[in-house]
Amino acid sequence: MLLNTIKPAAGSTKVAKRVGRGIGSGLGKTCGRGHKGQKSRSGGMPKIGFEGGQMPIQRRLPKVGFTSAKKRLTAEVRLNELCGLSSEVITIDVLIASNIVPEFTKRVKVILSGELKSAVNLKGIVATAGAAKAIESAGGSLV
Repeated sequence: MLLNTIKPAAGSTKVAKRVGRGIGSGLGKTCGRGHKGQKSRSGGMPKIGFEGGQMPIQRRLPKVGFTSAKKRLTAEVRLNELCGLSSEVITIDVLIASNIVPEFTKRVKVILSGELKSAVNLKGIVATAGAAKAIESAGGSLV
């Protein structure tokens, strides 16, 4: 393959309109813009989304999406983060005191990430199915 033989795929490019090249071209004089008016002039198009002064659709429709307030109150904890705790029973208060979760946390969920080397007893904390299985296999419990 040589650089001078490379061509775009058939049908992928259009021939540009040659405007203002006489009557016979079909795009002479007004160049397909018609006569007078805002759209016939150079730079004469309103901004994108302008609907002639009517409230535009992007402002008429409600914003999409939702951010839950509960999201701030929920935290995830990995299995390997539980290993360093010396407390016999691990509660949300113990996790807050050890700076594993933020102060305002109300719900904690343990996820299966990392390895659990010692038995841990969780109270008032939920765990994913895989994490619960790993905790019980290590000799711990979920209350």
